[in-house]
Amino acid sequence: MKTKFINGVSSSPSMSLGLLVTENELQVQPDTEPDCKTVRTEEPDHETKHKAYLWCREFLHGAWKCVDEEAFQITVIRGGLSNKLFLCALPEDQQSIGDEPRNVLLRLYGAILQMSCNKGDSGQSNTENSFQGAEAMVLESVMFAILAERQLGPKLYGIFPHGRLEQYVPSRKLATEELGNPSICAEIAEKIAKFHKMRMPFNKEPKWLFGTIHKYMHQVQRLTFTRESHLHKYNCLMSYNLPQEMENLRCLLESTQSPVVFCHNDLQEGNILLLNGQENKDNQKLMLIDFEYSSYNYRGFDIGNFFCEWMYDYTCDTPPFFSVNTKKYPTKAKQMHFFKSYLSEYDPGLSNLSDEAQLKVKEEMLVEVNRFALASHFFWGLWSIIQARLSTIEFGYLDYAIARFDAYFNLKKELGI
Repeated sequence: MKTKFINGVSSSPSMSLGLLVTENELQVQPDTEPDCKTVRTEEPDHETKHKAYLWCREFLHGAWKCVDEEAFQITVIRGGLSNKLFLCALPEDQQSIGDEPRNVLLRLYGAILQMSCNKGDSGQSNTENSFQGAEAMVLESVMFAILAERQLGPKLYGIFPHGRLEQYVPSRKLATEELGNPSICAEIAEKIAKFHKMRMPFNKEPKWLFGTIHKYMHQVQRLTFTRESHLHKYNCLMSYNLPQEMENLRCLLESTQSPVVFCHNDLQEGNILLLNGQENKDNQKLMLIDFEYSSYNYRGFDIGNFFCEWMYDYTCDTPPFFSVNTKKYPTKAKQMHFFKSYLSEYDPGLSNLSDEAQLKVKEEMLVEVNRFALASHFFWGLWSIIQARLSTIEFGYLDYAIARFDAYFNLKKELGI
């Protein structure tokens, strides 16, 4: 979903921002129709443009140091449901001085992430909050830089409290229907396997998933909505007895074997780029982006989350700005195709096993991944309820939460759980 969802890496213990905001912060956000005009137009507001100009001049080199503000070019990139994205460019008649990039991507963090970075845990002192917010930003920067150095992500040009400057990669995001393309799916599986094999200098305990779910649940139970349409949907969601479902899900996954690996945690079409000029190549035509959720986590969640995203299209121009088709969830045959490509990269030694033994490994993965797909629905369902209260981005967050929990209960029924 999600060029979507809240992006940010967190301080200990979970290594990904818990995106925890205080009760007071949730209450002060107006429960009114958001002004989303700046999200849908091609030009940012004057203040954003001025700040972007200063960031580019201060963090970049070469011609960026002498470009006039009037000539500075910036346009809105649509598609973000957590962050706001802008393309910053040197004017065409501005000559390069060295090897400076002529285009960069400006990412401004969304409301929940900014609160997380600035506030931390609601039970902490201001000093502790400031330290954890700073630590979170450092960890994110380290991760982003490591991935760039390993050629697994865009270059990092600058970081600051409200966002960062990244390499602009000429490309387009995949469309939802392309996820099921056999060659594309196979390369995605290979990319995910390479990601999972990485050794990163972060906390390797799998605390991220339920640590964040627990924080989300705590906040969701304390939300207040005043608009009748929001209140009705919120009450509908609360009728699901989500705290009990959370405990049921925890018990199920604790009994499910799944390796702990370095996970992306937000694998969906908007975070997978098809590189310009590489479209007709058999492999190495894709790039994963948006690693801010990345942390050590259960492998099953990463792959299960990817399978869930086959059902959701976020390119709709009319409310609620997404569509869902549950029939698009990958069949067993398509999942097994993914597992074959994934395992051939993740553990090449499996090819030495008998066909029967290889089939057994894939059948076990099938159970693992589909159980963790439940956690994906639950996680993003809670997230979306909070976003409905905080975000000014034009999106039907409560409708999306309902869709994810409907899918959660339907999958439980299909799995016989």
